[in-house]
Amino acid sequence: MIKLKTEEEIELLRENALLVSKTLAEVGKHVAPGVTTLELNKIAETFIRDHGAVPAFLGYNGFPYALCMSVNDVVVHGFASDYHLQEGDIVSVDCGTILKGFYGDSAYTFPVGKVSEETAKLLEVTKESLYRGISMAVAGNRIGDISNAIQTYIESFGFSAVREMVGHGIGKRLHESPDVPNYGRKGDGKKLVEGMVICIEPMINAGTKSIFMHDDGWTVSTVDRKKSAHFELTVAIKKGKPDILSTFEFIEQQ
Repeated sequence: MIKLKTEEEIELLRENALLVSKTLAEVGKHVAPGVTTLELNKIAETFIRDHGAVPAFLGYNGFPYALCMSVNDVVVHGFASDYHLQEGDIVSVDCGTILKGFYGDSAYTFPVGKVSEETAKLLEVTKESLYRGISMAVAGNRIGDISNAIQTYIESFGFSAVREMVGHGIGKRLHESPDVPNYGRKGDGKKLVEGMVICIEPMINAGTKSIFMHDDGWTVSTVDRKKSAHFELTVAIKKGKPDILSTFEFIEQQ
């Protein structure tokens, strides 16, 4: 069941989305060689609580941290740890908030220091694929139009889209219908209508699309141990033009 949002509800979702965006920017200020992912997790939790919200991921189905911190070959849902980030690493930071009864959810993959050309290309292409997917997120289109825009773009560079993990609706729950895959055919899937709010989040691997789950029941890595990138924004469906509720501007103007 897809829950359509009123204009008032969309504004509450926007408030969450902007707080998540600012939290990611605050974390991004501290991403550097030598910093631990636990330190970054603490920065995010403090920032979220200081702004009157609650970390959405902390305790969600038993998840033990405020952030999902996914380094290098970890696709999503990585645990914060005592691991010290190293020059050339990448770290996907996925963040959620609960404020005024609604959720926020966004992710950004940060380079740590100077990264290889191949890694830089993976980040660039994954982020661009997100915007290409978003361009299809207008009333009258279908989910498959978003999915296909992402898949065809990233595959043109030899990268692959993870199949098992997908984007999703968002509202008073963190994960709502519909699912938003990062692969698919034009014209397939649910029709997009005004009032839908979705999180589009390409999870793109440098190598094979195959992944595996670690023993912790959360962390997901690439089978070939090649790097994976992840970018996520929240979008309200409108006629003619997508309404992007979250933003990377706070990160990229630093």
